[in-house]
Amino acid sequence: MKLLRVALCFFNHKQMFNKNNTFHITTEKVGRSMKNVLVVSFGFLLLFTATGSLLNLQSSLNTEEGVGVASASVQFASIILSSMFVAPLVIKYLGCKWTIVAAMGCNVVYTVGNFYPGWETLLPTSIILGFGESPLWSATSTYLTINGRKQAEKDKKKNQDVINQYFGILFLLYQSSAVWGNLMSSIVFGQDSTSVNISESDLQFCGVGSCGNISEAPSNSTRPPERLVHTLMGCYVGVGVLAMLLVAVFLDNIDRDMTLEFRSNKEPFCSTFLATFKQLNDRRQVFLIPVTAYIGLELGFLNGEYTKEYVTCALGLHFVGYVMICFGATSSLFSYAFGRLSQYSGRVALFALATTTQFTCILGLLFWRPHPDQLPVFFVFPALWGLADAVWQTQTNALYGVLFHGQKEAAFANYRLWEAVGYVIAFACSRFLCVNTKLYILMGVLLLSVTLCFSVEYGEYISPTPSEDNTSDTKLEIKSTELNEDNDTECDKVL
Repeated sequence: MKLLRVALCFFNHKQMFNKNNTFHITTEKVGRSMKNVLVVSFGFLLLFTATGSLLNLQSSLNTEEGVGVASASVQFASIILSSMFVAPLVIKYLGCKWTIVAAMGCNVVYTVGNFYPGWETLLPTSIILGFGESPLWSATSTYLTINGRKQAEKDKKKNQDVINQYFGILFLLYQSSAVWGNLMSSIVFGQDSTSVNISESDLQFCGVGSCGNISEAPSNSTRPPERLVHTLMGCYVGVGVLAMLLVAVFLDNIDRDMTLEFRSNKEPFCSTFLATFKQLNDRRQVFLIPVTAYIGLELGFLNGEYTKEYVTCALGLHFVGYVMICFGATSSLFSYAFGRLSQYSGRVALFALATTTQFTCILGLLFWRPHPDQLPVFFVFPALWGLADAVWQTQTNALYGVLFHGQKEAAFANYRLWEAVGYVIAFACSRFLCVNTKLYILMGVLLLSVTLCFSVEYGEYISPTPSEDNTSDTKLEIKSTELNEDNDTECDKVL
């Protein structure tokens, strides 16, 4: 335990020893806060090593009758319903910790369904996964926000700086799951001895040459042998169960008192049930809808279109994992870096960087004709995409935590709701629109998103949202003033 505290102190850049060069036992609380961040982050690393990689493979692996893309659409449609009605209620009733554990179980069920993919297995398990996904992310974001505010109060730092750092750590490990999950799939499927021969005539239908209804050559999307698929799914189920056990055993239940208070209070059911919709009364929430939906759109394009119409079409299915490793590596590293950098640069500069990077990538994809001879280019695009995605993920989550600290559960449920809307649109249009049309849509939503996001940031700069502690102090002062006025009135009556 003492070694764990030392490691946590190094991680937090805190002083470990006092003047007598002996271990500083008082750092235990600081280490405990960071321990919780690391536990939930490593839990996400393990969990999305499986489900994140499966999402990358759906459009290329389960191609029969489009069941892979259809299941992804159903998954995110159920996330929308879960975000609207389920997430705030589940979090308030179970608490953040046990909501995370239960939602991780839904991910494991989905992985089991991929052993024998078909309409009767993938669609029901996709619905289960979707209903667990929104509570999972909403509970995690709420947990990190509560944890970050408590730590900021102890360290006498700005709330947003600590929250940014915590989200940076989460997305560092979460995004790195793409590295390990895709590496696992590439190694397993690399054992398939079937060769891939792609002709020049087939390559003309890759990239922007694809219009959804035109299928690429069957040789470059052949499903691997079932024994290899079952091996991969077995590994994925194992890491998912391990993630559940890690969080259940080691994560502190920091919101236990709030959960017990909610259960004891007779708060109207509809009030909690419809909390996600009530959040839309806040104009800032409405302005953040496009940028939140854009996150789902850009990730949906990368997972569904880039992997299928660029990588699988020109290189073959076995290259999908290696290409997505590049995305996961850059996204995870920049997530942590931007979480630290934001306290010096601010969010606006990082949003501008992400916009410029992704706009350039979209233009490049519009004019690039993928060819096996251009192998390095296949890795450059996901690397730059990962840099931009790291900004969208960390800074948007942190912005939600700063703006809506009084309605954390409903705000983060809205985050998952509109992100899922973006995913659904991306996957639903996959079979009906040309790739160039999808890129133009992506470009338009990007410009709209960043414009409205900057307006929210400007409003926050002009009139900063009061911190939770300041709000509580103001309420106490008002209450104290009212009590004093009542006492003065009573004294006047006596006189």
